Amino acid sequence: MKTVISLGGSLLQKVDIIKKYADVLEELSKMHKIFVVTGGGKVARDLISMARSLGASEVVCDTIGIEITRINALILSSALKNAPKKIPRSFEEAEELSKIYDIVVMGGTFPGHTTDATAALLAEYVKADLFLNATSVDGVYSEDPKVSKNAKKFEKLTHQQLVEIVSKTTAKAGASVVIDLLAAKIIERSKIKTVIFLGDPENIKKVIEGEKIGTLIES
Repeated sequence: MKTVISLGGSLLQKVDIIKKYADVLEELSKMHKIFVVTGGGKVARDLISMARSLGASEVVCDTIGIEITRINALILSSALKNAPKKIPRSFEEAEELSKIYDIVVMGGTFPGHTTDATAALLAEYVKADLFLNATSVDGVYSEDPKVSKNAKKFEKLTHQQLVEIVSKTTAKAGASVVIDLLAAKIIERSKIKTVIFLGDPENIKKVIEGEKIGTLIES
């Protein structure tokens, strides 16, 4: 099975956690082809904020974020025995490397694309069987669970329902969403089976092995 994982930079802040991700990914790669797209996390946000305050354009800010995601990708790749230490800068390069390695780790590609959108596009490009969005919450909710006590968790959604929920949420100022709208639309058009879940290392293994956690997105 070919799987693409969107892994937020905030999940890659400690050495022991990175080692746990590496152990899980290496175990899964014995049976599956794994692609990981890493985010930038707090470091990227802080540096982007600094650059913006100095007058940098949004394209420059995006470029800074992309470089940080690639650094995070190299750090994670360094913990993996069967992954290239060259970080691909395009989907084409990632696919070529996957012909040699069972795990390929990459960061961002284009300004204006979040980690989620990049990972969704990669999943579409390599024709992945499964797209995993590892987040800081345990699934998709009707409202932000950190704000509303009435938030309802969805066990399963269609691709169209996900787009509708994300569209409504992103319309609110300061909204926090588990996946961005562009990524949701990409997986909708490609009908990629997706799971959005709490991104603990052991949960990645559980999802790929078929355990029902998080929110399943399929048509």
